[in-house]
This record gives sequence, C-alpha cells and structure tokens, in this order.
Amino acid sequence: MCPEKKDKDCVFCKIIGGEIPSKILYRDEDIVVFPDINPITPVHLLVVTRKHIPSLAQMSDAETALVGKMVIAANRVAREQGIAGKGYRLTINSGADSGQIVPHLHAHLMGGRQLRWDH
Repeated sequence: MCPEKKDKDCVFCKIIGGEIPSKILYRDEDIVVFPDINPITPVHLLVVTRKHIPSLAQMSDAETALVGKMVIAANRVAREQGIAGKGYRLTINSGADSGQIVPHLHAHLMGGRQLRWDH
C-alpha cells in the first residue's frame, strides 16, 4: 500500500498494494520497481514511488528527496539487470503532453540495446 496517500483507482497503487500481481524486482519503504507491461526495450522497468503523487509537477518541496531515492533504486536494479555497464535511460514523464499515461510518479528504466531519442 502506498504510505500516507493512496489512490484507490490507481493501477500502480494496486500493484504496490498487491491487488494486481506483478513481478516486483525491488522494494523498500519508498520505492517499488517492476516490469512495464508494454516494454519498448529488452529491459523496461518502472521505478515507482510508494506514495501516490500524480506527477513530478505536483510534488511538494518536502517530497523531492523521493526522486533521489528513485535514481538510487534505478542504479541498483540496472546493475542487477546487467545493463549498467553499457548504459541505460531513466526517464520521468510529467503530464499528458509528455506521454505520462498513469498519473502516479514513476520513472522508466530502459536498456538492453542501443537507444535512440525516438525510443
């Protein structure tokens, strides 16, 4: 369950709370990492805050440390997945025009092949 704040209709809150099954690759008190259901790279994982925050643009100043924790978790999982050495992309979309589909703060960790800007 997302600490402090949860959205009962949020798919990521449901995954974090165990209502929707997913292969959890990393979990701590603030962050959860699991595979994207529509991967565009051989390794495509979602690095998700346990606390429900709709987007990066809607974070409060008190919540900004969560982004650093997302990066630390992404680095750890990238090493575990064997993509840290050659490189990977960590992307946070914020809002509909950016392509953010699920309104819950998350980053896409992508790698496993050479990436272009259109993927």
